[in-house]
Amino acid sequence: MRNLDITTLRSFVAVADQGGVTRAAGFLHLTQSAVSMQLKRLEELLGLDLLDRSGRTIALTPSGEQLLAYARRMVALNDEVISKLTDQAYEGEVVLGVPHDIVYPAIPRVLKQFNADFPRVRIQLVSSFSLQLKDMFKKGECDLILTTEGGAADGAESIAELPLRWVGAPNGSAWRKRPLPLAEGRRCLFRPKVISALDAQDIPWELTVDAEDDRTIEATVSADLAVSAMLEGTEAAHLELIDSGGALPDLPVQMINLYGGEVGRGDVVEALAALVRQNFRMLVGTPLKAVAG
Repeated sequence: MRNLDITTLRSFVAVADQGGVTRAAGFLHLTQSAVSMQLKRLEELLGLDLLDRSGRTIALTPSGEQLLAYARRMVALNDEVISKLTDQAYEGEVVLGVPHDIVYPAIPRVLKQFNADFPRVRIQLVSSFSLQLKDMFKKGECDLILTTEGGAADGAESIAELPLRWVGAPNGSAWRKRPLPLAEGRRCLFRPKVISALDAQDIPWELTVDAEDDRTIEATVSADLAVSAMLEGTEAAHLELIDSGGALPDLPVQMINLYGGEVGRGDVVEALAALVRQNFRMLVGTPLKAVAG
C-alpha cells in the first residue's frame, strides 16, 4: 500500500503554479532543497517523472499534468477538513485597498491563496487611486493598502520597485504620431511624470483620453488610438510594451508601498500582508529589501 503525502502534493502544486522550485519555496516558506527533496520522493513513490527538467524552465510531463488535477483536489479537501473540524478557524472581514492599475496579475493570486488559508474570513477588495486609498487608510476604512509612489513613504513598507513603461496596442503605431496621443487617468500619479518626460525632450503630445475609468483608457490604447504608461509586468494581455528605439523618453521607476503590514496587526492581517509581499516581489523576480518610512 502506497500513500500520498499532502505536504508533498502541496509542494508539487506550488511548483506548477509558481513556475519553478525557487518561487515555490518562497511561497511555501521552505528552502529550495526541501521542495526539491519532496518532489524527488513523490516521483520515487509513483515511479514516474513528473517534471521535465530538460529545458531552461521546469515543465510538467504528461504524468505530471495528470497528477496535478488530483493533487489540487486532495490539497483543497485536506484544507477544507482542517478548517471545518478545528476550533482554530478565523472568522471576520479584512479590507484590502489596491490601485486600479496593479490589481493584475498579483492580487487574484493573493485572494485565492488567502481564501484557502482563511475560508471563514471575508476579504473585501477596494480598488481606487493611491491618494484616495491613503485617505481611507488614515480613516481606518482599510486594513491594508497598496500604493504606487515615486519612493518610500512615511509609515509604509516598500515591497517592490518596477519601471514605468510605455504601452500600446499589439503591433500598434500610435506611438509614432506627433503630437503623441496620450490616454492617462485624471487622478493617476503617473500622469505628471509622463508629461514631464515628454516635455523634457520637446515631444509634442495631446490627451486623447482624460478619464477616471481605466477600462476607457485600456480600450482606447488597445484600439491603437493612444499610448499610456503602466508598471512593467502589470499591463493587460491585450496591450504590449512599446520598444520605441529611443523615440519616446525613458520613464522613472515606481515603488509599490504597503501600508498596515507591520507586526501586531493580528494573524489574519499579517498573513494577508505576507501574501501581498510574496506575490508582488514575484513581479520583479527577486525580493526587494524592505524600506520602512
